[in-house]
Amino acid sequence: MIQVRDLAKTYRIGFWMNKVEALRGVSFEVLPGDLFGFIGPNGAGKSTTIKILLGLLKADAGTATLMDEPAGKASSRAQVGFLPEQPYFYDYLSGREFLWFYGQLSGLPWKALKTRVDEVASMVGLKPEAMHRKLRTYSKGMLQRIGLAQSLLSKPKLLVLDEPMSGLDPLGRRDVRELLKSLHSQGITVFYSSHVLSDVEAICTRLAMVVDGKIARQGTVEEVLAGEAANYVVVLSAAPGALPPGTGNLLDARTVSCPDAVSQRNLLQWALSQGLAVESVGRNRHSLEDVLAKEVAKSA
Repeated sequence: MIQVRDLAKTYRIGFWMNKVEALRGVSFEVLPGDLFGFIGPNGAGKSTTIKILLGLLKADAGTATLMDEPAGKASSRAQVGFLPEQPYFYDYLSGREFLWFYGQLSGLPWKALKTRVDEVASMVGLKPEAMHRKLRTYSKGMLQRIGLAQSLLSKPKLLVLDEPMSGLDPLGRRDVRELLKSLHSQGITVFYSSHVLSDVEAICTRLAMVVDGKIARQGTVEEVLAGEAANYVVVLSAAPGALPPGTGNLLDARTVSCPDAVSQRNLLQWALSQGLAVESVGRNRHSLEDVLAKEVAKSA
């Protein structure tokens, strides 16, 4: 679906045309059936990569293909739905008029257009009364929904979304998560960038983490988090006093943090020998947010 190899892009900004390297040898692959997350801090190169894939920018070096065709070729976008990070909306159109307009641009047959407009509006949670209102009256969250709806009009095989959850409240984010999962279950490949790392961690089959214009990590969530130590938290029935070496550290009077499974086992054996009951045992693992912060610190 998407193949990116050694992609490089440099911008020139300011009066002195100073060079800013946006991409520095980015490589990754999105396979058919992926629900692929593209994550990284602001300015890491996510939107630049997406614009190159869709022919909105040209790379300085490297190659990119979309739907097995060179990125930028018009035919490569024929089966692709797209929502940019900051879309422009004709605010004098109603929601229904907006989707009719984009449906015609997509080449949808006139007879099928009404049914498809109703389908995609329902999919993104826009009620019929909202579809008759002018877009200038829409909230930011409603505009994000209508943008998602237009990206689905032509029944794309690949969906490319740049920050699709921007401006949505928690319930709206949940709805978009469920929509992406539903589209994925229908065989649509989804590639999207996001700052909401908990959502990426929850639903994506694979991901790529871009930091300072380079891919820092990629793979499944488990592969990206591999090698990050997980600690165990044990709550005892009573304050244990001083802990023996190799068991962990007290977080409070009864809560012990164990850095690994060995120290946890040592603590449980010691607690049993001391007649201390164990109320709970939990495991804390690093999140994508922790890993991203670590990679950003390394690149600084």
